[in-house]
Amino acid sequence: MTTLKPGDKAPEFSIPNQDGETVSLSDFKGKKLVLFFYPKASTPGCTAEACNLRDNVSRFRESGYEILGASADSPKRQSNFKNKYELPYDLLADEDHELLNAYQVWGPKKFMGKEYDGIHRTTFVIDENGVIEDVITKVKTKAHADQIL
Repeated sequence: MTTLKPGDKAPEFSIPNQDGETVSLSDFKGKKLVLFFYPKASTPGCTAEACNLRDNVSRFRESGYEILGASADSPKRQSNFKNKYELPYDLLADEDHELLNAYQVWGPKKFMGKEYDGIHRTTFVIDENGVIEDVITKVKTKAHADQIL
């Protein structure tokens, strides 16, 4: 789906998190960032992915990474998801699809023979200078931390 690739400048963004506070890519200048896009908060695959990253957050932080999750869910839904699973990182609420479109992860999908528009589960690893280091499109929800690290 996305045409962004390693070496590309990561698209800048300013999007509300689960608490309605604005989070921007520039907030992470000088830090490495894992930005993962998931279809819907509190669904089985998304929960497995978010909890796998949660369970490995110390490994990420020791390696200098911060983590951000993003979907088209409302701030309230993101807040409930974060609190229910005790996620130690922000979840971005991109109801307007500004971020999803910038990273080219919103588009046609197929499920059980039906076509619809939705989020393609994709993770971007961004370096300290805002350059994409890796793009993971075949996400293993239960072992995602190992894919990244």
